[in-house]
Amino acid sequence: MDWILDYYNWRVVIQFIPEFTRGVSSTMWISLISLILALSIGTITAIMRMSANPLLWRIAAGYIQAIRSTPLLIQIYVIYFSLPALPLLDRRLDELEGGIIALGLNAGAYMSEIIRAGIESIAKGQVEGAQSVGMTYMQRMRHVILPQAFANVTPPLLGQTAVLIKDSSLVSFIGVFELFGAGLTVLSERLMPTEAFMTVAICYLVIYGIMMQISGYAQSKLGGARA
Repeated sequence: MDWILDYYNWRVVIQFIPEFTRGVSSTMWISLISLILALSIGTITAIMRMSANPLLWRIAAGYIQAIRSTPLLIQIYVIYFSLPALPLLDRRLDELEGGIIALGLNAGAYMSEIIRAGIESIAKGQVEGAQSVGMTYMQRMRHVILPQAFANVTPPLLGQTAVLIKDSSLVSFIGVFELFGAGLTVLSERLMPTEAFMTVAICYLVIYGIMMQISGYAQSKLGGARA
């Protein structure tokens, strides 16, 4: 087994387990907050995208197109370095805040299209039935349309969540410590890129595999065909 040490020195990796553990924890925490933000933005944008109001429709369409047309790393840099001091905070965003907002805005654009597809999948008869009992537009969205829409698109939303978790590695470029940052710590202290980034890749692979299993389970429970 000693020949393995020539390619991947797992003994060094064991010494840095606390850093990798902290990195995984930080990655999951950042991803969770970003996911909540993305779902909120995605839901609002999807509703705006389907609005009969041309102003709301154009704002939503412009936001989605802008996000899709630019790299996430550029979006992170623009939000963190270019935003002025915010009036409510009376200061600029710190690294963690800027990274989470950028991730949320980016994932929200993609999730909005998934959620919009879910809303459009609801039968018109159910909407008309809700209207016939006197429900307002917001009541229809809250009690009839959105619950079913989210159930219909849970698997693709989980898939996009897995992408969000992987994309969270980019916030390390503005100084946020997470899983990729743990790899950079190993590289800077031991100059072992294979041990550093192979371990990071394995961790992301495990996380992504778990997310895909959850997605497959949700899809089978909802009656869809597993991809």
